[in-house]
Amino acid sequence: MVESSGFQLGVVGSLALSVASSVSIVICNKVLMSTLGFPFATTLTSWHLLVTFCTLHVAQRLRFFESKSIDTKTVVLFGLLNGTSVGFLNLSLGFNSIGFYQMTKLAIIPFTVLLETLFLKKTFSHSIKLALLLLLLGVGIASVTDLNLNLLGSIVSVLAIATTCISQIMTNTIQKRLKVSSTQLLYQSSPYQASILVATGPFVDRMLTGQNVFAYDYKPLVLAFIVLSCLIAVSVNFSTFLVIGVTSPVTYQVLGHLKTCLILSIGYIMLHDPFTSRNIAGILVAIFGMALYSYFSVQESKKKSANDTLLISQMAKETAPLFADQKS
Repeated sequence: MVESSGFQLGVVGSLALSVASSVSIVICNKVLMSTLGFPFATTLTSWHLLVTFCTLHVAQRLRFFESKSIDTKTVVLFGLLNGTSVGFLNLSLGFNSIGFYQMTKLAIIPFTVLLETLFLKKTFSHSIKLALLLLLLGVGIASVTDLNLNLLGSIVSVLAIATTCISQIMTNTIQKRLKVSSTQLLYQSSPYQASILVATGPFVDRMLTGQNVFAYDYKPLVLAFIVLSCLIAVSVNFSTFLVIGVTSPVTYQVLGHLKTCLILSIGYIMLHDPFTSRNIAGILVAIFGMALYSYFSVQESKKKSANDTLLISQMAKETAPLFADQKS
């Protein structure tokens, strides 16, 4: 019972860390890109991953965690896939309207459910599906505006959805099957994630912004916010792997939409972004859907734990006479 309480406390802590760090980095990056005029999102993400790896390397050398060797092929494939998904998401935002980009992010949840059902034989109850539907409806109302379509943007969005779903499912699966922690997996894979973004970031950013990241005028204030963004990103990357490892890819996506609602609210309160009754209604529906998802998830988890305990008890009763016969 104490172990179960400790696990639940760890889950709550990882969720809180993920929300706090993600909201913080969005505000920091909004100032960096919108106010200070630094538009190179993909290159910035590559720097995030490089700083994350360097931080984890120092932590590992100081014995804060133990490095665990993982099959090289698995780590390389996983790292490159994660880096590719970030690149496609940035391209999706560049080639599509904001509304269509938000729809792309919303589509990740149903596609993740579909993939886990087909390939991992995971089942989702009708209650969970209803809660997810309400969540997606609320976030859609709150954040989706226009839906301008184009062929190239649609193809990029499909690729972004596919790579993101698969990489997040792999994050959960690798940690559980290979018995590695989120820190160990992030430490092993971050160099490969960073490498693909370092190699492609300047070209992607040049394609999207028409500017050269190497020719940019790096003023002291811009550099300060870049450093701050990279430091916050260490917490974002760590908490992402942690949340997916202790919960599931679907729960992580639900948490992501909670962040969207918080960011919309903070943008209105602190940054005076435009806010309408539609935004408020959407956020309320989304929060209701999240509450339902959390409630049903906890109830199903308790039911599963009770069934597992009952099964173990029955097995113990069945094997007890065998041990008694052996003793006699």
